[in-house]
Amino acid sequence: MSYFIESGDRRVPIETVQENGNRAARGFASLGVGEGDSVAMLLRNDLCMFEAMAGASVLGAYAVPVNWHWKGEESGYVIRDCGAQVLVVHADLLDAVNGELPDAITVLVVQTPPEIADAYGIANERCTPAAGAIKWDDWLRQFDLWDAPPALSRGSMIYTSGTTGRPKGVRREPASDEMQQQTTERSVVSFGVQAGANVIMTGPMYHSAPAAYGRLAYGLGCDIYLMPRFDPEGLLREIEQRRLTHMHVVPTMFARLLKLPQEVRNKYDLSSLEFVIHGAAPCPPDIKQRMIEWWGPVIHEYYGSTEAGIVSIVDSEAWLAKPGTVGQPMPGTRVSIFDDQGNVLPAGKSGEIYMTLNTLTDFTYHNAEEKRREIARGDMVTNGDVGYFDADGYLFLNDRKRDMVISGGVNIYPAEIEAVLHNMPGVHDCAVFGIPDDDFGEALAAAAQPSSSESLEADAVQGYLREHLASYKVPRVVTFHDSLPREDTGKIFKRRLREPYWEKAGRKI
Repeated sequence: MSYFIESGDRRVPIETVQENGNRAARGFASLGVGEGDSVAMLLRNDLCMFEAMAGASVLGAYAVPVNWHWKGEESGYVIRDCGAQVLVVHADLLDAVNGELPDAITVLVVQTPPEIADAYGIANERCTPAAGAIKWDDWLRQFDLWDAPPALSRGSMIYTSGTTGRPKGVRREPASDEMQQQTTERSVVSFGVQAGANVIMTGPMYHSAPAAYGRLAYGLGCDIYLMPRFDPEGLLREIEQRRLTHMHVVPTMFARLLKLPQEVRNKYDLSSLEFVIHGAAPCPPDIKQRMIEWWGPVIHEYYGSTEAGIVSIVDSEAWLAKPGTVGQPMPGTRVSIFDDQGNVLPAGKSGEIYMTLNTLTDFTYHNAEEKRREIARGDMVTNGDVGYFDADGYLFLNDRKRDMVISGGVNIYPAEIEAVLHNMPGVHDCAVFGIPDDDFGEALAAAAQPSSSESLEADAVQGYLREHLASYKVPRVVTFHDSLPREDTGKIFKRRLREPYWEKAGRKI
């Protein structure tokens, strides 16, 4: 039985996509790509993303998805840092990064498909590769299928931002066939995807969880529909019309679905749904309660990270019994709560959460091994989250130790924004932090201390940041202060800046 990947008017058998991946492997190899090298992908969700990932995997190279929301200097940094010899890019995204690419890189340009152009309002002339560009489809056709045994897979190298500013690539060791099988089996349990499922991709595959979800569905043999852009009513329509069974979402999508008028929500038959998994950010309990009441006990939740993989899972029944929990650790995953002195804490006591790596191969941060050591405690690593176990072994999150904001399921590190803002004329000092937001969970706020001779406006600060950073990294709220509160060490006391916003929210993350 054939399964298909569908996007817009295109409905392509997975076998054909894999054949193109094998052609891509031979093509990448002709460009010097081999084991441990990198293929960068500046792509929206499209068939070519699966082809490029498959081609890199065959060679034992890293597929490096790049966030297409980023500005050119942000994308260029990742492409240079990972050492990519090849960039596969949608035509409309190339201009933004053109001046940031290394001289030796080969750029393969993909026609931006109509469904993506329509979803994002992209002019037709920007969708077509420029004269002289190497067109992805034409380039693929000149190569025969790869016919040698595949190398051990390294998967994707996902870049995550960090507390010191620049993003870091999570670079894994190659996985043996046995380890790949174990990882697949755990992913089936975690994500709930089964062979033959009817899957919709709602989120961008430059994020680690959607990328892993998409690869799993592709490898198992599922029908996969690529939603060009998340739209609440559009999702309901697709569920009914396509009889969709499985999907991965983030809490912001739940919030937007619940904002639809009741008569719109009641229009659609959602009875085909079997397993909806969400993660990436805390879900407000009232939002989740309402979603379970609406969609039924098909909603599941996971907790984890790009580095550690999926750590715990919880189904609707267990969550309703213990609202707010992120579940119990998966079999084979050890999770401990530590205090600041390194002592393991008992049930009911909050501390920093550390976990082992399941069946995943070990990782380092590409070109930043010291950062890997900073998050380790023996054979365990931390995301910087704070939480506790209850008496029944269920894990709860209640704070965040590391300086990270999760907005709409996207990890944002204030240090990256502060590093740019410090370069703005007229800014003497600054702090960026998260504040509560009903739609995205958290939003960004900035507190700035102007130079004594300068007068700053919020619009000017936001405009300066927008020139250098993706729009989702620009704080929605900007305040100005004669001085910023500091700890005895001289470090800005962000908690004092943050607390007034959170006092009425009833939560800390």
